[in-house]
Amino acid sequence: MQKLNPLEVSEICDELGETYPKNVEQVHGGSIHGAWQISFTNKKFFLKRNDRNKKLLKFEESCLRNLREYINQKNLVIPEVIAYKAINNIELLLVEWIDMQNLDQKKLGKGLGEMHLNSSESNPKIFGYPIEGFIGITEQKKGWENNWIDCFLNLRIIPQLSILKSNFLDKETINKVKEKIKSELLNHKPTNTLVHGDLWSGNVGTEQSGRGVIFDPASWWADNEVDIAMTKLFGGFRKEFYEEYHKIFPMKKGFEKRIIIYNFYHILNHANMFGGSYFNQVKDYVKAILNM
Repeated sequence: MQKLNPLEVSEICDELGETYPKNVEQVHGGSIHGAWQISFTNKKFFLKRNDRNKKLLKFEESCLRNLREYINQKNLVIPEVIAYKAINNIELLLVEWIDMQNLDQKKLGKGLGEMHLNSSESNPKIFGYPIEGFIGITEQKKGWENNWIDCFLNLRIIPQLSILKSNFLDKETINKVKEKIKSELLNHKPTNTLVHGDLWSGNVGTEQSGRGVIFDPASWWADNEVDIAMTKLFGGFRKEFYEEYHKIFPMKKGFEKRIIIYNFYHILNHANMFGGSYFNQVKDYVKAILNM
């Protein structure tokens, strides 16, 4: 279990202009970082701590700041970054604390749609992301591509395939999968948006007034459908979420196939991170893609 040391607490207090926290309470649930609620007399914050030799929280800071540029705060909340600190190879990310409730997801769906629309209207010309990122603890390759197919394959699928368990998929199968993905996406016209990138039910919520909340992003400039596809991977999103989202972005022809293609990235990543039954799911996805 990760612990905060006095130097780290002191750095946080100096950043905030405070003396010492009224309360420091560990928050459980995440498997990658340590997390705490830090309370002062009139305010609370959420602190994440990373002790790996990777700048996971520096990437998260970038994603949070970028996503906040495009939200309508009447419908969607993204935690404001208060501070990022690197101390002796330890990363600390301090963000605002948000109390969440289990309410309907209307504003979550509408707010996500607005965020996608606003970022798309900024007229992005290329797909990708400018700094090295992470999906879980797996590296998410930086770089830019002029077209969506090259981005999805070169920056996402191929890097995951390259670290997959040796000989799990033979070269012929891998080449067939890549060609099938190309052919399925060839006539699709993606909407280039800044996506959350890791949009499963554990990374969303609603706050007390009903506004949607999204956090723990792994962002990049990608087809907006990437986010919607992932909402269907582990469930937990309600009917009203999709109704509100699709009022802004109506579902395009062929989306059911693209759900499989886009979620293949996350299944590969889970196989690389956790192994076990995810290897069987990789085979199932390969079969489904090749049979399209």
